[in-house]
Amino acid sequence: MTYWMRRVRAVLPWLVVGVLSSAAVLLARMPAAWIAPQFARMTQGHVNLVDPAGSLWQGSATLMLAAGQDPNGATVLPGRIEWRTAFWPLFTGRVHMQMRQTEAMPDPVTVEATPRGATMTAGSIDVPASLLAGLGAPFNTLDFDGKVRLAWSPWRTFGTDAFGRVNISLTDMSARVSLVKPLGSYEVVVQAQGASSTIDLSTQKGPLQLDGHGTMSRASASFEGTASATPEQRENLAGLLNLLGRPSGPGTVALTFTR
Repeated sequence: MTYWMRRVRAVLPWLVVGVLSSAAVLLARMPAAWIAPQFARMTQGHVNLVDPAGSLWQGSATLMLAAGQDPNGATVLPGRIEWRTAFWPLFTGRVHMQMRQTEAMPDPVTVEATPRGATMTAGSIDVPASLLAGLGAPFNTLDFDGKVRLAWSPWRTFGTDAFGRVNISLTDMSARVSLVKPLGSYEVVVQAQGASSTIDLSTQKGPLQLDGHGTMSRASASFEGTASATPEQRENLAGLLNLLGRPSGPGTVALTFTR
């Protein structure tokens, strides 16, 4: 073995340690701004993380809803989403992250991800209905007001398949286009069952009665339901009903959507 080969053999372990240490430092300091465009791309620009601060491993950002790539009319949720990612599990091919929203989420959720799939623990978040206006039509036209609560069971994904349940409670809802306030309280249940999901809408109380059922998959989505008014508010809600769907009976319109 030549002198230079012996020198290389002696230095190589330290070189490897140096390269790995440098890579670890770069990863640890990766800015939070790196995740923002990735998140927007995954949601086609509808859900965005803006004003990021900190690093990819411990940082925060503001949640913004938008109708798409155009930020005009977008709405922002008060407070910030904070996250903390454990560094060492990455060396075993696993991501362990805790997330919370400072204003709207009472308890943090934990996200575990591997190349095979991901799991998010059960949780809930409360947001103002006005936040939905950022998604564009028809939410910005109706300009909803009220309380929205999302509560979900443990959520699991395997590849493109998802399993879990989301309950959306819409309490004391009202709309700018209607003088009837409140319109009512409603519940939406989304049940993910692998490659497809079901969605059910029901009325808890109120003069505007909404109900329906739909299915969603990667290739298509459809929903069929009805919107109707109680007899004493049928005249006052006629204009709103005409905006929601096509007439299908006295004081009733059909709610249909197909993609």
